[in-house]
Amino acid sequence: MTMASVLQLNDVSIIRDRNTILNNITWTVDETERWVILGPNGAGKTTLLQIAAALIHPSSGTALLLDDQLGAVDVFELRPRIGFASSAMSKRIPADETVLNVVLTAAYSVTGRWNEQYEDVDVRRAERVLHEWKLGHLSQRRFGGLSDGEQKRVQIARAVMTDPEILLLDEPAASLDLGSREELLQLLGGFASSPEAPAIVMVTHHVEEIPQGFTHALLLADGEITASGPIEKVITSKRLTETFGLPLDLARDNGRYTARAK
Repeated sequence: MTMASVLQLNDVSIIRDRNTILNNITWTVDETERWVILGPNGAGKTTLLQIAAALIHPSSGTALLLDDQLGAVDVFELRPRIGFASSAMSKRIPADETVLNVVLTAAYSVTGRWNEQYEDVDVRRAERVLHEWKLGHLSQRRFGGLSDGEQKRVQIARAVMTDPEILLLDEPAASLDLGSREELLQLLGGFASSPEAPAIVMVTHHVEEIPQGFTHALLLADGEITASGPIEKVITSKRLTETFGLPLDLARDNGRYTARAK
């Protein structure tokens, strides 16, 4: 059975103020794949995710997203089919919004409850998603009063509320304490392992933050791909050493990774 691609980049470059942020990126994500993107600061990881989220267009090359070419499609019709969770997105969520409304408003692609009318089926789905991400008991709490870990999980719940065809996560475990990180990665691993889950692309700085169930990896350095493919072939000591420019030792235990300098 052939898999349908949800994202296809062909020779994509992003140039800003004469600086090349991404250089000739060719990369395909299929509907059943779960990708992690790793690389040093300034490698272009977040920029790559912004293309996948239809937030920016390539300076050159072509980007096909859910079979539509960026630049030749109404991105406002495309974006509701994409789940996107990032710290930049969380800053747009009103601090006094209830957790239930933060998730519910994803149905209209807005970040604050106003005069929209929601059907019972929307409310029930929002409540179900909150329970799946262990947030049901917080549904009437204010978003601004949550811990970092709870806010991260609310962002992801909001991103999956619309049943997206691709889920994009920009450093979902950043700034979390050990307990909150492990709880989030456990939930993400369970979600990624479900055949009903959409394609997933997650950006992180740390191999320790790769959840179980992820199938593929892409390594970026200086705006270029240094390696991409099945995760066990890409996440290796040799590849990480080349990408980060430092001799690294990698260990794998029960589907989780750790890395340290030699």
